[in-house]
Amino acid sequence: MSDSLILNILLLSPLLSATLIFLLNISISGVKQYIYTSLALAGSGISALLALYLSYFSYFENQVFTSHLFTWLSIEDFIVEVALKADALSSFMILFIAPVSFLIHVYASGYMNKDKSYGRFFAYFNLFIFFMFLLVLADNPIIMFIGWEGVGLTSYALIGFYFEDIKNTYAGNKAFIANRVGDFGFLSALMLLFLEIGSGGMSFDAILSNIGQIEAPMLSLIAFLLFVGAMGKSAQIPLFVWLPDAMAGPTPVSALIHAATMVTAGVYMVARFAPLYNLTFDVSLFIAYIGAFSALFAAIVATRQFDIKKILAYSTMSQLGFMFMALGVGAYSTALFHMFTHAFFKALLFMGAGAIIVAFHHKQDIRELRGIKESMPALFVMILIATLTISAIPPLSAFFSKDAIMSALYASGHAPLFLMAFTASLLTVFYMFRLVFVVFYSNTKQVGEANSKSMLYPMTVLTIFSIFAGLLNMPEIFGGNLNMSNWLDIADKKFIVTHFDELMLMSINTLAIIGVIFYTYKRYAYTNTIDKESEHTLVANKFYIDEIYSAVVVKPLYALSILFDKHISNNLIDNTIHNLALYYEKLGLLFSGFENGNVRNYALYMLVGAVSGFIYLYVLLRAAL
Repeated sequence: MSDSLILNILLLSPLLSATLIFLLNISISGVKQYIYTSLALAGSGISALLALYLSYFSYFENQVFTSHLFTWLSIEDFIVEVALKADALSSFMILFIAPVSFLIHVYASGYMNKDKSYGRFFAYFNLFIFFMFLLVLADNPIIMFIGWEGVGLTSYALIGFYFEDIKNTYAGNKAFIANRVGDFGFLSALMLLFLEIGSGGMSFDAILSNIGQIEAPMLSLIAFLLFVGAMGKSAQIPLFVWLPDAMAGPTPVSALIHAATMVTAGVYMVARFAPLYNLTFDVSLFIAYIGAFSALFAAIVATRQFDIKKILAYSTMSQLGFMFMALGVGAYSTALFHMFTHAFFKALLFMGAGAIIVAFHHKQDIRELRGIKESMPALFVMILIATLTISAIPPLSAFFSKDAIMSALYASGHAPLFLMAFTASLLTVFYMFRLVFVVFYSNTKQVGEANSKSMLYPMTVLTIFSIFAGLLNMPEIFGGNLNMSNWLDIADKKFIVTHFDELMLMSINTLAIIGVIFYTYKRYAYTNTIDKESEHTLVANKFYIDEIYSAVVVKPLYALSILFDKHISNNLIDNTIHNLALYYEKLGLLFSGFENGNVRNYALYMLVGAVSGFIYLYVLLRAAL
């Protein structure tokens, strides 16, 4: 099988599956659920297998897979090819995107069982991963942008999936609009790149080889605008407001969007343009601080949330903040490593939350989900492992990836970044174990419905990966050789951290984490402390950011749109066009009296015209004589 065929099948199999499911869903009533399930799992499963194949040869043989589908635009020297390329970075991305997406598909088949819109759900689901594959495998940023927009469109459909409830529709709209703000920045950056170096080609290789020709101020502007796109897609301050509301969609949607796909797109895009960001130090530092404030802000807000899915949503925003901190100081491989481990434990956490929600008839408030450990022991173990992992307890996977970020921040010399990251890390431990101790450690006992095997099996696989995924990039201090960093071979900045400093950082961080776990246990396990926490505090209400945005942005724009609608659109434009039409109508009525179809009148007109002509000629001749 040729390289191009492998790439084409990997990309197009979920698209074909989505198309078949959609056609069946709209044309045939009463299609058996297992047919939809088979098509959906086939589409995502084939891609997962081919992704493992590509990643294997990329890792062990440094092989680059390419495919040219067709030429989209050809205007003189400017050519845009619809081409795919699986280099080390793209192969690494699909290594976890495709398998995790497949596992979430399996999980969703149980979670969505007997849903009246089962077919529509999986059509959207497969279409979503098609666009994500297109985003990652695109050989140029223009095609990448198509995948970028496609992910935004399908996420809108999935977040507002239960559109009968208007709140879900609003949540989908919010996600769509917030991402369009970010996408305007991304698109503007592409336009500037075209104007500056477009004649040299718009593939990633051509762009990155020609960026030295761009003057520094323009280069900084392009780098900033690209990051604006990443802010929206990866939910960083100030474009993060859509992420908590995205929990309106079914839980498998939350797992897919938050774990390995949509929200990681911004991190991937910045890493893809690493050579550009290495030339724009100020913008890179800005990225690092946006990540730091986002990580800290989200962690603080999560400490006073009561909806189990919103706690995890803010957790996603916080973990993405860690990745952007690493990107901002130039530790690109380190950021991607944490993205890799995050895909597994965050998918596991969302699946665990979904399993609890289904078992207890769609309750999501952790105050109503008390004492379920005895009735759901397997689920408890898996969620506990995921919580220990996100807390960076050794030797679980996130211990290695988060420690690598902390070491890079420490060695970068930016003390405020390190301190904010350390604080956010400890807050992560607090809000995650608050969730665990409230839900599982209680004097109240509850028994929920048993979960289907199709939900538990994928969670078991993700539990194993959450434990061992960190071995892919073991640091030298533990006998590793940073395999993943060497494989990616991105333009990372080199940070020198002695083994003593690294051990010291690990030890301090681990001891602090254990201390926070003990404190959280004393505060929430087998107590009613959670019931005493108010929903009306500043933190519980997310610092009223939504209300501030509504007052500062939404309401003024709404008032302006009303002004334009009434006074400009209606009074000026519509009335002008209406009056013009009215005048033409009156003019038409006037002329209709002459054009009435009466032959005698037409003969009279001809006679009058002929007489008038003769009179005119007579006058001219008399004047000439």
